[in-house]
Amino acid sequence: MTKQEKVDFVINTLNQLYPTIPVPLNHKDPYTLLIAVLMSAQCTDVRVNQITPLLFAKADNPYDMIKLSVEEIKEIIRPVGLSPMKSKGIHGLSHILIDKHDGQVPQTYKELEELPAVGHKTAAVVLSQAFGIPAFPVDTHIHRLMYRWNFSTGKNVVQTEKDAKRLFPIETWNDLHLQMIFYGREYSPARGWDLEKDIITRTIGRASVLKDYYKKRGM
Repeated sequence: MTKQEKVDFVINTLNQLYPTIPVPLNHKDPYTLLIAVLMSAQCTDVRVNQITPLLFAKADNPYDMIKLSVEEIKEIIRPVGLSPMKSKGIHGLSHILIDKHDGQVPQTYKELEELPAVGHKTAAVVLSQAFGIPAFPVDTHIHRLMYRWNFSTGKNVVQTEKDAKRLFPIETWNDLHLQMIFYGREYSPARGWDLEKDIITRTIGRASVLKDYYKKRGM
């Protein structure tokens, strides 16, 4: 297969497996998505979805959020981990949204990344999933798959994002990054990986990855 044929194979396979694509984090608007994504750092989406309703019952907009103290926010979100940093970020960014953006979540990387506790990946998720702006947020699943599929060197997520944006058509990005996350979780995980179920890696995978897989299993 040529590189383009491999790209087309990935897109077509993922479209067949995931024709409808749910957004993993429960939210009702850009602000609640921003808070949910911030909370998801080093935490599962399932856990975040259990905790966000408790927080949003008290404050689901920046005006109500700043009425809570950092300590109150921290107590509510403690189960998601890193609660001291995340609670300060949530409180701080809510103030900035009110002071600089009329309480609205901005729609540019620059303005989003200026908010406390908001990195490039969080900004990309919000742009993509809240506003439909083409973005390709790279998480650990996408980083792993891009390497296994020989689409990126695996050096770092910055390079992986550049490679993904170069290879895949811009109109596919917003669906594709979610499809890849679901595929990585279901068929190509870091642990407990069964190549027989992983049709994409089995078909187009990096030769050294396949060789190592079979070697570890004495095949």
